[in-house]
Amino acid sequence: MQPSPPAAPEGPPVRGGARLPRDARRVQLLRAAQDVFVAQGFHAAAMDDIAVRAGVSKPVLYQHFPGKRELYLALLEQKVGELTDRVREAMAATDDNRLRVQAAVGAVFEFVDDDGQAFRLVFESDLRNDPDVRHWVDRGLRTCSEAIADTISDDTGADRQRALLLASGLTGLAESSARWWLARKGEVSREEAVSLMSALAWRGISGFPRRDA
Repeated sequence: MQPSPPAAPEGPPVRGGARLPRDARRVQLLRAAQDVFVAQGFHAAAMDDIAVRAGVSKPVLYQHFPGKRELYLALLEQKVGELTDRVREAMAATDDNRLRVQAAVGAVFEFVDDDGQAFRLVFESDLRNDPDVRHWVDRGLRTCSEAIADTISDDTGADRQRALLLASGLTGLAESSARWWLARKGEVSREEAVSLMSALAWRGISGFPRRDA
């Protein structure tokens, strides 16, 4: 006998009976889809489940997304954009490079700690081998690295490729340590984890001094 698929997430569905502007309805549907995809995974989730969660009919759902895969990719694009925006904002928030490193690491930890949902959609998808899903995951990591590389290049005079290499190292450190921390966050607070990892990163990246130093 095949095991039953995971149940849809508990809790009341999003209220969706009233007419909403198209953009607001799309946001509502993506929020409901996130709940269902995280709880069940892509393969077990059904458009019926998402419609119920959103409190809308299936025809309303299909007006916005022609199928489950398109809905999933739209959600993934949204979450990758959120991660990139957080890192860019962190880099722009100060011109103190030590604080920039801490803010960049903190932005990744914050993203991972967002109920684990956004992280699981981006980094633990059961569609990771799908080329379109892989595109968005790679794009998220790449754009984060590019945002950090811009600052490294401007401040140190490093050429683009070397700045990208350093930035990729910082992004990878933040992502892998945040994933490790998520499974054990009862043992180490997020604040302490960010402090430890940003200190580790800073001790290395501070070896590349600013051009005006």
